[in-house]
Order: sequence, then structure tokens, then C-alpha cells
Amino acid sequence: MRTLLICHEHAPLDREGLARWLGSFSTYAGTVVIREAAGRRRRRISREIKRVGVWRFLDVMAFRVHYRLTTARGDSAWERHELERVRASYPSRPDAPEILVDSPNAPAAERFIRDCQPDLVIARCKTLLKEQVFSIPRVGTFVMHPGICPEYRNAHGCFWAMASGDHTNVGMTLLKIDRGVDTGPVFGYFRVTAEPSESHIVTQHRTVLDHLDGIRDMLTRIADGAAVPLETRGRRSAAWGQPWLTAYFRMRLRGRAERPVLQS
Repeated sequence: MRTLLICHEHAPLDREGLARWLGSFSTYAGTVVIREAAGRRRRRISREIKRVGVWRFLDVMAFRVHYRLTTARGDSAWERHELERVRASYPSRPDAPEILVDSPNAPAAERFIRDCQPDLVIARCKTLLKEQVFSIPRVGTFVMHPGICPEYRNAHGCFWAMASGDHTNVGMTLLKIDRGVDTGPVFGYFRVTAEPSESHIVTQHRTVLDHLDGIRDMLTRIADGAAVPLETRGRRSAAWGQPWLTAYFRMRLRGRAERPVLQS
């Protein structure tokens, strides 16, 4: 099985960590590395404002400021520690080509993927892939979506499950990309128990890093044609967006209220 990874430039747990992991059980063919231009980020902001409105967008931005001031440094240290752990578990880094693009849908990225001839692609990116790109690999292009689908589609499903008090549905969905937004065939759920002291970013990473063996086994079964998609019809489906500061504070208050009182 030949594999290829699509990821962002400043995502070492993906760019190096998952590349090492993929190389441990497949022929790793290459990496499409995304360096987004400022214009693309501005367009994403504009779309978010149109989707949720100005006041809710300010709620989103307030959460990001709060995260940077309170949690980002600790999460960066955690990610460095986890990368060292992955390096120790998968000491061989594949000698495979990389291409740096501003979009995974760019013609150069499409040509690169075709030239690498992957059987299976893992997409770890924020950009929705065009069909002419996600349909290139023989087996398909798959995402490790941070949320249980179809209940928590779109971005930050782990955060929204925690914010909703839906603690049994904090996890990752392994699904095959189709034309919709996280609507493709589901091949597995990989749940975690969110620790009260950890951020939603750490929780999202753990949904993948805590289950690398299980995800490997499922990808191998998919490539061999032995895996059957899970039935998801009839379940609630919702598309979520970026975390809100108000939702975060409600989640923390709920957590304090649910915390058991120790008897003296």
C-alpha cells in the first residue's frame, strides 16, 4: 500500500509524526505541505462572519485570545513531548518527497499526488478538497475528523461534544471524503475520555495519537477491501464551527457543578 499525507506546514505531529507512522506499515510516497497565503485566511474569516454573524465571530475571536494567553504555551510543550514519543516509537523517518503549496487544490499539488501514485491519502488540512484531487488515490482520501460524525461534523467536534456535555461522543471519526462536508462513509470511531485539565487541542490530538495501532489496522483492512462502512443513517446530524468563549465558560461551569464533592 502506497500512502501520502496532506498537512499544514506548522503541524509537526502530522508532518513528521504521522509520516513516520505511515512509513512503518506502508510505502510512504510523499507529503503535500500547505503554507496558506494571507488572502486565504482573510477569505476564511469572511466566510465565518457570513456564517455566524459579527457578534458570534467576536465570541470566536475572544476564545482564541483567551486560549493564547492561558493555554497555548502549555499545549506547545505537550506537542513537543508527544513528537519525541512518536519519534521513539517510529524511529525511521521516510525518505519521501515533499511539495510546498498554498492550497491542496493547486494544480502543482494535484500533479504531485498523481506522480506519487498513492493508493490511499490521509488529509489533515482545513481546506475542502476538490473531487479531482480527493478521487486520485485508488482506495480513496480519508480524514481523521476531530468529532463523532454525523453528530459533530465540520470543525472542532471534540470541543462541541464537551461543551454540550456529550462526554461519550468525544472522539475522532475515520471517514472517506466525498462531495459533502464530513458526510462520506464512516469506517471507525476512536473515542477518548477528555481530562478536565487538558485543552480541546490536546483532546483532539489524543483521539489520533492514542489510537495509532487501531487506525493502522483499519486503514490496512480498507486497503485490502475487507472493511465495511458503518451505518449512520437516522442519526442526528449537525455542522459545528469554531469554539466560542461563552460556550467554553459554560462548559467549565458545568464541569464544576458535575464534579463530585469529597466527603470529609
